[in-house]
Amino acid sequence: MSNTDFKNILFINFGGIGDEILFLPTIVSMKEKFNSAKITLALEPRSKCIKDLTNLINNTIGVNIKASGIKKYFNILFFIIICWFKRFDCVISSGKSPMIALILFLTGIKTRVGYNSKLDFLLSQKIKLNENQYAAKMYHDLVKPFNDNYCDPNIEITGDFKLGDNFRQNEYIVIHPGVSKMSVSKNILKCPSIDFWLKLIKGLLEKNKQIILLGTQDDKDLIEKILKNEEISNHPNFINYFNKTKNIMEMAFIMKNSANVICVDSAPLHVAVGINCNVFAIFGPTNNKKLIPDRQNVILVHNNIPCRPCLWHRRSDNCDNSICLNIDPDLILKNII
Repeated sequence: MSNTDFKNILFINFGGIGDEILFLPTIVSMKEKFNSAKITLALEPRSKCIKDLTNLINNTIGVNIKASGIKKYFNILFFIIICWFKRFDCVISSGKSPMIALILFLTGIKTRVGYNSKLDFLLSQKIKLNENQYAAKMYHDLVKPFNDNYCDPNIEITGDFKLGDNFRQNEYIVIHPGVSKMSVSKNILKCPSIDFWLKLIKGLLEKNKQIILLGTQDDKDLIEKILKNEEISNHPNFINYFNKTKNIMEMAFIMKNSANVICVDSAPLHVAVGINCNVFAIFGPTNNKKLIPDRQNVILVHNNIPCRPCLWHRRSDNCDNSICLNIDPDLILKNII
């Protein structure tokens, strides 16, 4: 298989934009091995902006895998039909469900790579799933038979962006406090309380730090609570940039030119890691070892209690008290000079 020269490769990775960023090293390795190959990524429509963060992806195919009822299966069938006409010579898919192997088989693509499952006999190359590692490395295991050369997710800033004149370049601190509404609707809570953010921002302003507050409509409720505090919103070193970035690359540009980025386990965290920022990563019930790399400029901030992490290990949503989110802002403040 290592002698095969692929020209038209399909990748499949369903999840949020953070998952797609974690998947980038997998694409990088295949493009490194087959540099003339055309790359197509099948993904959930909500994550299509990943194409703006890399020049490796030629095309995307949106598949609403989370549609309800029979519509989900019509979407999958339509995706399979699209694959018949695209003439891919290799497909590489994440996902541990046996349905993945069945979908790959039905596409008719000759080389089919996926994780081991009850239906992995339908694959031409089955990969042992090791979830006890950084997710980017877990995904990268899929392409080890072709190229074992791994590097952490990397995002290159492109576009003609300009910082505002009041931005103190390489000195300001970016705070992105929110998570997706989809997570909240499923009782997957990863964000500390408003009191945490108020104490943190006030503490940074007392240190004469300039604060850039980022966020999108998903973060509106939390950010409105922050802005109600006039001590913060009227401070000359506080810049409210909520809902003002035009796209994900502009957000990345603002992060890239900061001194530090402070955010929770969410898509902006993976953007900040991908552009090699100095990051304070706030974690509650999820497993930081799977979601952030072991790097000196990525500092874990968490409540060190024995029951965490629990989400996706022992639970599918938060417990009633979520004490893991009772995090002391001083864990960050004492590390910022």
